[in-house]
Order: sequence, then structure tokens, then C-alpha cells
Amino acid sequence: MSERLGLTPSQTVGPYLAIGLDWGAEGRMVVPEGTPGAFWITGLVLDGDGEPMRDALVETWQADPEGRFDTPEDPRGARPSTVEGFTGLGRSATWEDDLSWRVHTVRPGALPAADVDGADGPVEAPHIDVNVLARGMLDRCVTRIYFPGEPLNDTDPVLQSVPADRRGTLIARRDGDGYRFDIRVQGPGETVFFAV
Repeated sequence: MSERLGLTPSQTVGPYLAIGLDWGAEGRMVVPEGTPGAFWITGLVLDGDGEPMRDALVETWQADPEGRFDTPEDPRGARPSTVEGFTGLGRSATWEDDLSWRVHTVRPGALPAADVDGADGPVEAPHIDVNVLARGMLDRCVTRIYFPGEPLNDTDPVLQSVPADRRGTLIARRDGDGYRFDIRVQGPGETVFFAV
């Protein structure tokens, strides 16, 4: 009879080994500089004490301005963006001098709500999906960035599923010509994270 071994202890996700993780300035460019309508989203990843985390990694994934993805997973079919140089993916580390993350992008379009294929069905408001990885985390944290003043925020099925007093943690703030979105991983004002 074989002996049954116990579970291997969990490990935090890091990012301790930065080789291949930090894509540098190029990774922060969802669209190239000079793209019409482009802006920067910046922010800090804050720990439970409200202190900036110097070893976090923020990844963003978003639709193009027409609400489309160039991937076979888009139920409407893959289609290249009409925005030249659009990648849909951004990655930014917080271990630089000011400890902030930043992504240069364009405003995404609205999306059909999950499992809805009709053009007249419910839609999700323009948003950016976000993964956060950092020390002490056993798994990535997943959240979204919504835009202030967007009328579709009032009917977005995901945003409306969040208690009203917590929705503000998912809405970016205007900051000059761009937006600011701080991510608080725990404590007072913790950002809403989703189980995916």
C-alpha cells in the first residue's frame, strides 16, 4: 500500500524573478504614442496600510474602441482593430522610481454582456480588465476599471452586481488628460476583486 503525501505548501505569486515579466516601456503601450484619443491610466498598488507596493505587476486587457477583440474567444469572431498598433494588452511593474503603474491606451467600446449574442441585448459599459500580482498573494487579483460619467455604468450587469457603496473602487478618476486608478489590495477602501 502506498503512502499518501500531503499537499505542497502554497507559494506567493511573486513577481520575484523579473526576467520576462517586465516588458518595459513597450509593454505599457496598448496603443503607440500619437494615437488619436489615446491617454495614460496611472496609479499605485497599495497594501493594507495604504503604502505603495514596490513589487507588483499590473496587467490590463481590453476591447478596442468598437468593443471588439482580435481573438477567437470573441463570440462575434476575431477581427483586427481599426486602431493601428492596438494590442489590447498592457503590462506595467511598480518597481520603478515612483512605484506607479501606467498604461497608454484608448477608451474601449461597450461589449455584449456575457452569453448574449443579440445586438439588442444588454451590454457591459466600457471597461478595462485588470490582473494584479504581488508579494504575499497566493493568486492573482482580478478587477476592472470603469470610466467616470459613462451612462452605461448605470446598467452594466457586472458593476451593478457590486454593492453600491463599493462601486467607486472600480471607477477611475480624471487626472489631467488621462485617468488615475489606485488599486488597494486590502484594508479600508479595498478595491473590489472578482472570483474568476
